[in-house]
Amino acid sequence: MNANLEDEILSINSIYGEKTLTLIESDIYSLQIPSLSTSLRIEFPLAYPDAPPSVLGTQSVGLETKGEGHHLVVLARDVLAQVYQPGLPCIFDLLEELGQVLQRPDSPLLEKGRVQQAAEEHGQLSITRTATSHNGSDPEQPSTISEKEPPWSLSEVVTERKSVFTARAARVSSPAEARSFLHHLLSTDKKVAKATHNITAWRIHGPNDTAFQDCDDDGETAAGGRLLHLMQLMDVWDVMVVVSRWYGGVQLGPDRFRIINSVARDALTRGDFANGPVKERKKKGTKTK
Repeated sequence: MNANLEDEILSINSIYGEKTLTLIESDIYSLQIPSLSTSLRIEFPLAYPDAPPSVLGTQSVGLETKGEGHHLVVLARDVLAQVYQPGLPCIFDLLEELGQVLQRPDSPLLEKGRVQQAAEEHGQLSITRTATSHNGSDPEQPSTISEKEPPWSLSEVVTERKSVFTARAARVSSPAEARSFLHHLLSTDKKVAKATHNITAWRIHGPNDTAFQDCDDDGETAAGGRLLHLMQLMDVWDVMVVVSRWYGGVQLGPDRFRIINSVARDALTRGDFANGPVKERKKKGTKTK
């Protein structure tokens, strides 16, 4: 067993339970799905994580029919293909992304109630759709909701293979105000609160030349970091962005990141947040090209 795999096994079993990832035979492991009484057979090549693991099939099936076990294997292979990046451990991302898909009301595999019931019986729930950070930490939700509607700039609504995306951006002066705006949005807009993902990012200039940057995937793995990177490329400051996605039942693969950044850019442009540096140069009388 290579050191990278050994470290990942210790990490996964400390998070989900000591028997989540266990050795069956040489290079083949059983991976227990936290929200189901079903485990998968995973083969790790000697070069892992430089080479991807493989989902061989089911090790044990607690689903109702054999067909559901096969569907889970196909789904796990699809998710693994999306989350794996050469050189990086991927089992945590596989479990979290697979858990998100299984908990959606329109899951093609199971009804949401059955998944949640199985999860509760095992004492584990994969990350649920809440306003907390994707790593499980609380983003210090404000105790009160601002009475004033945040001055959101809205993007166009984009629909791609039944998934719906929209973004909004607003000027903020502190991380506390950013959290307050997000809390207001999720508390007052039922449609947004029911979105599969609400991905957030903000960049804020603080006092004494300090700066604050933060993001939240909200279950859409790596989306928050990409959104923050977009704001960095656009040199946007003192602004927060929220991208909402309603999953339509069809996997989009990497296209989802393109659409997320596209609607975010639209919201930033419509709010004129991306043109601040240009305006400052014009005020000083400097010509721009």
